[in-house]
Amino acid sequence: MPGTDPGTVPGTRRLRPVSDDCLFCQIVAGAVPSIRVHEDERAIAIMDIYPATRGHVLVIPREHADDIHGASDDDVAHCASVAKRLAGRAMATLAADGVTIMQSNGAAAWQTIFHYHVHVIPRYHDDPLELPWTPAPADQDELRRISQSYSTD
Repeated sequence: MPGTDPGTVPGTRRLRPVSDDCLFCQIVAGAVPSIRVHEDERAIAIMDIYPATRGHVLVIPREHADDIHGASDDDVAHCASVAKRLAGRAMATLAADGVTIMQSNGAAAWQTIFHYHVHVIPRYHDDPLELPWTPAPADQDELRRISQSYSTD
């Protein structure tokens, strides 16, 4: 049935209920203030209040899903498209030297808010962020064994 809560754009409907204990659902619904930089029928993008760098934004689908495994393919694709657009704006208007697009799933992957979302983090040559691992060559036999886990055949 059509939704009329503040979290839906007029003329659209919410496909899944909002999670009352989800901060991002509350932001989408307008119950918690945010600075929005993008809004459409599927997603919003807001300024991150704990930014990694100047201009860090979060792209959040309106429909609640804890992580990528519960998000619809359409929401994942739409959030990627919005993130791409915002990354271009960061390069053009914030004089960013690059942009990190990051998405985490589960506490072990640094997810802290359990509502699927995408980080768009403008990067600057002098920013404090560092790569969280030290790249080193992998054992090729091990890569072949592990690759079998990803087989879709």
